[in-house]
Amino acid sequence: MADTEKTNDTPVKAPAKPIGRKTSSDAAKTKEKPTKKEKTSRRKKQGLLCDELSFAAAESYKLLRTNLQFALPEKDCRIIGVTSSIRGEGKSTTSVNLAYTLAQTGKRVLLIDGDMRLPTIAQKLDMAGTPGLSNLLAGLSAERNCLRKSSYFDNWYILPAGDIPPNPSELLGSERMHALLDRYKDVFDYILLDLPPVNIVVDALVITKWTDGVIVVVRENYTDRRALDACMYQVEKLGAKMLGFVMTDADVGGSSYKTYGKYGKRYGGYDYGYGYESSSAGSSDHKNQAFLDATGEDSVAFGGNDE
Repeated sequence: MADTEKTNDTPVKAPAKPIGRKTSSDAAKTKEKPTKKEKTSRRKKQGLLCDELSFAAAESYKLLRTNLQFALPEKDCRIIGVTSSIRGEGKSTTSVNLAYTLAQTGKRVLLIDGDMRLPTIAQKLDMAGTPGLSNLLAGLSAERNCLRKSSYFDNWYILPAGDIPPNPSELLGSERMHALLDRYKDVFDYILLDLPPVNIVVDALVITKWTDGVIVVVRENYTDRRALDACMYQVEKLGAKMLGFVMTDADVGGSSYKTYGKYGKRYGGYDYGYGYESSSAGSSDHKNQAFLDATGEDSVAFGGNDE
């Protein structure tokens, strides 16, 4: 009789995941959310938001706000583009802090993250980045799901960039984007557009025709003069109004805020100044930024040097 061999045909199921090891999804679930104190500390390091900056830095942003009010004609809504020549010059930080100071006056402010290739506004403000502008323009999401109210002021709204699309420049230059701005002009007093660097992609250039003016952010000892010249040429070629410059990472000499009245306190590194001359180093905690008019003559320093 031939030997017979019994086999077990019952399939054996593999474990769904390795035993004793956490997957990335598990880690995400168990990771604790940052506390309010940790969020505040992070914003301070980034030079973000006036209520968490030094007195002098906050006052400098307010002076930037005043300069803009004089630079733009009185109208129901002012649309301002904020851009730079290259990446890393601090345009997004400038956009957030400027929107904050405008909202402080009670004006209705909308901050739009138009940098759909490398968005940062939602992260800086600790909010969901999607859905947002790209989803709205593509007709994939309703406006009520994209527009977010800030946690700081009831009159400050943010439209994040949304999912990264394959055609950001086409979306920004579309008639749907134009119609969106026209509709928001009836709702808001200020619309700030955080736009990509001019020399990197054409996204910022296709939308400047619908703005009332453009601010160009530059960074001291970082921005190449030829890159800035190329940026200015492109902006002026399209006939956009140049409102001025914001200089980041600048050390402006002649400190006026070493002491201030009854406070008797040193506000390290922040000061008002004129031109580019520097006689002393700035604070190690926050770098300075300077707002220059279109001729490059007047400036005012304020804090923050992130993208």
